[in-house]
Amino acid sequence: MDLNVTYLTLGGHVEVHKYRYFYFIIILTAYIFIICSNCTIVYLIWFHQNLHEPMYIFIAALLINSVLFSTVIYPKLLIDFLSEKQIISYSPCLLQYFMFYSFGGSEFLLLLGMAYDRYVSICKPLQYPTIMKKTTVCIFLAVAWLLPAAEMVASVILSLNRKLCNFTLKGIFCNNTIHKLYCVPSRTISIYGVFHLISLVFLPLLFILFTYAKIFTVTYRSSREVRKKAAETCLPHLLVLINFSLLCMYEIINIRLESNIPTVARFIMTLQLILYHPVFNPIIYGLKMKEIHKHLKRLLKKK
Repeated sequence: MDLNVTYLTLGGHVEVHKYRYFYFIIILTAYIFIICSNCTIVYLIWFHQNLHEPMYIFIAALLINSVLFSTVIYPKLLIDFLSEKQIISYSPCLLQYFMFYSFGGSEFLLLLGMAYDRYVSICKPLQYPTIMKKTTVCIFLAVAWLLPAAEMVASVILSLNRKLCNFTLKGIFCNNTIHKLYCVPSRTISIYGVFHLISLVFLPLLFILFTYAKIFTVTYRSSREVRKKAAETCLPHLLVLINFSLLCMYEIINIRLESNIPTVARFIMTLQLILYHPVFNPIIYGLKMKEIHKHLKRLLKKK
């Protein structure tokens, strides 16, 4: 161990010495499933010409984001489960913190793009080809991935030279709890964190809810066929949105309100945070999106 490097202990693990192989198998199985299932749906969207539409492109981007999000967490977790000490040096911890919240923010912005696409398709069908052009989709995707990263760079810069007085994180990976390790709490970081939360979570969430409210208002007054089509395309997005929003609410309550959650409960909830969303996304889109489901069945029959 390099004495010149600052190491942090990941203190959120529960009886790793006793259940290390059980944890390892569960997380490894989940990680393999996440990569294979998400990449299969992305391949189907890329391969089939009739899926080269904005809605499916946003779905592919969301699934790619899920794989990247998982890759930030899972490999380090697998190493920790087989290690005697669950530690991480400060610089990689900041990198993990940066990528975790960058891809988390991208998730909400991609869901925003999907909601806007459905809104234009259902509420302004005649203008859809003009509004949702290839350029528009590319701009949405660029903003979804670059804006959260740009905001997180500033947060990491503010954290780089902070003096640490505590070297034990309460979690199993690096998140906002890293700020509780500093000798002197930073008001600037706290204010910036609130700004980050508003710009990448609350504002996109409000916009998404507004667009779906408009969609439901329009479809309620339309024919049964229109309502059925809207339900088929919007329901999967809503399920993904609700799932991810609930998990984010736990993360926010846990960190912002500094709730004294028992270690075992915190460990279980954190595993749910990193497991549910990337695991269920391909299942939801593979089963609920009619066109994707059709191509998936054909692919499985070939095998």
